[in-house]
Amino acid sequence: MTKTSISQPMMKADKISFEDMSIAFSDKSDLQLKKMYLIFASMNQNWLVKLGTFFIKLFIFLHFPIKKLIKSTVFEQFCGGETLQECNKAIENLDKAKIGTILDYSVEGEDSESSFELTKEEILKTIEKAQNNSAIPFAVFKVTGISSTELLEKVQSEVPLTAEESSAFERVHQRMFDLCSRAAELHVRIFVDAEESWIQDAIDALTYDMMARFNKQECIVYNTFQMYRKDMLENLKGATETAREKGYLLGVKLVRGAYMEKERQRAHEGNYCEPVHETKENTDKDFNLAVEYAVTNRDAISICVGTHNEYSCKYLAQLMEKNGIDAKDKHFYFAQLLGMSDNISYNLAHAGYNVAKYVPYGPVEAVMPYLFRRAAENTSVAGQASREFTLIKKEMVRRQKR
Repeated sequence: MTKTSISQPMMKADKISFEDMSIAFSDKSDLQLKKMYLIFASMNQNWLVKLGTFFIKLFIFLHFPIKKLIKSTVFEQFCGGETLQECNKAIENLDKAKIGTILDYSVEGEDSESSFELTKEEILKTIEKAQNNSAIPFAVFKVTGISSTELLEKVQSEVPLTAEESSAFERVHQRMFDLCSRAAELHVRIFVDAEESWIQDAIDALTYDMMARFNKQECIVYNTFQMYRKDMLENLKGATETAREKGYLLGVKLVRGAYMEKERQRAHEGNYCEPVHETKENTDKDFNLAVEYAVTNRDAISICVGTHNEYSCKYLAQLMEKNGIDAKDKHFYFAQLLGMSDNISYNLAHAGYNVAKYVPYGPVEAVMPYLFRRAAENTSVAGQASREFTLIKKEMVRRQKR
């Protein structure tokens, strides 16, 4: 097992401030800041987000020429580009601030064998782009990008598969092997994103199989743990013990969770107990306990905290300092989404910590479901859009006083 490095002089964790806007928006021009102001001012109005989403969907359905408008506003804010090549500018800008890029091919809604193969080939390109490139510390993919959701659900339910379904699932396994083996060959770490609970066990089984194959010497494959699930803290502990028993390293990406409404609706319709915590406080508690557990078990775990929560980020920094772990220890990363929580990303990077941004990309039309989720998330997560809006206003005032 790889040992963590001994601490070097670094900014004290309690000195890290997420209120320094001069650092948070250091790479934004006045014009870019004004555009962000307008975007988040709009997203701060729930009724406007719902109305705008409705009309955008309608205009796309009617083939109205609105692509240019979308690309120059919300797409530009939250996405790196339509192609890998177009992402180069975002990668370079983030790298100047010592922030890494996680290239996330965010095309959704495709559901055919040909589309699964095309998605696999695109993800392979992101892995190859990350080779020997410190500006791209991770690759990432969703298993539903290379597999039918219905097939994963049937596998998880343990209903016998038909011969055709068995062949299809073998192809899913092969695609996952192709991605993870290529990542291991090129020494590129790769995240497997979490999804809904009714397919997550099937995804976990595939992911742990890949870890057992490729995480023997270094942590290549990372599974994602959604801490809004009541069972996830125990799942993390169980996965750690299994990794120790089988002699591989556990890659952990911690998130709070992305499918709250779907999980509750399905539980209600299926008349079973909701798998997610009843309160945000319980989710926060389990998230921070998981952070503490990962630090305590750092001989077996490499961790990335994917969160926009300021307390959780500072908590990990404090635990690292307390345990003599260097800010640049490769086993510890912080991650946020492009276009959001720059006050966290840029200030952590400025303090010397490993930070990366998820940078979604893909054709505008195909990435729209992702953008709709971002808009809904910013209005549904308590205070998120307001927080972003307030921070942008704060920086605009600061610049006016210079």
